[in-house]
Amino acid sequence: MEEAHSLGKLVIITGMSGAGKTIAVQSLEDLGFFCVDNLPPVLIPKFAELIEQSKGRIGKVALVIDLRGREFFTSLSESLRYLDENYTLTYEILFLDATDSVLVQRYKESRRKHPLAPTEGPLEGIHQERTLLEELKGLATQVIDTSSLKPAQLKERIISRFNNSGGGGIAINVISFGFKYGVPIDADLIFDVRFLPNPHYIEQLRPNTGLDPDVYEYVMKWAETQEFLVKLLDMLHFLVPQYKKEGKSQVVIGIGCTGGKHRSVAIAEYLGKVLGNSETEVVRVSHRDSERDRVEVRR
Repeated sequence: MEEAHSLGKLVIITGMSGAGKTIAVQSLEDLGFFCVDNLPPVLIPKFAELIEQSKGRIGKVALVIDLRGREFFTSLSESLRYLDENYTLTYEILFLDATDSVLVQRYKESRRKHPLAPTEGPLEGIHQERTLLEELKGLATQVIDTSSLKPAQLKERIISRFNNSGGGGIAINVISFGFKYGVPIDADLIFDVRFLPNPHYIEQLRPNTGLDPDVYEYVMKWAETQEFLVKLLDMLHFLVPQYKKEGKSQVVIGIGCTGGKHRSVAIAEYLGKVLGNSETEVVRVSHRDSERDRVEVRR
């Protein structure tokens, strides 16, 4: 019986309306998950009971919980507590988010009304929803900011995370960004590297990014860079196991400079190389804003 129970895997998908829950469900269905959309939270324990009684026949289940069922939403924390106390089933909470401006744009493009503000503008509903979901976001084992992700990229992120899940590792996502474009809303840790010497002021380096060897070497050659990296890695080597011990399946590390083009990109690349040496950790490096100025120029 214990072996059968260990096969159960429950993913609860929630987050902001318009942030990509439909894509998340489709992605998990492709991985063989049995998916149920808009399940009232009070029914989660009953569903957990069915999973365990199936003795492994129903091994992977994803449930979508959102504010279309808001009259039940306040019972979610009680249902999760009941799972912890009464079932061996493991579960994760996947929270999808996006910036207010992106969500408003998506509502305009789809011509949909926000479920919490059907007679008002979408921004009013977004503000209400963000307040209601604030505590739940803090409980999530994984938060994905879909603001700059295309549907195919979001699908790739979800499949990468949940395919062959249960291996006991933790995913580390290192994201470089520019402070002038805003802080990543799904970051667990933010480190500001604007104190480092800036390649932007070197004419031959300015057009390139931190992926360019010359820019990378320029950022890395300074004593303050090396001292910062020693201290940063010491902190991360302590923090990541603590996140894993707490039950988090991923940690998102944001590295920011002014424009997200030079210093942050170089530091993120370095972290990807160093942190990626562990067999128990999956490390992904992405650069949110490194090409943004070139795109804006073409526009």
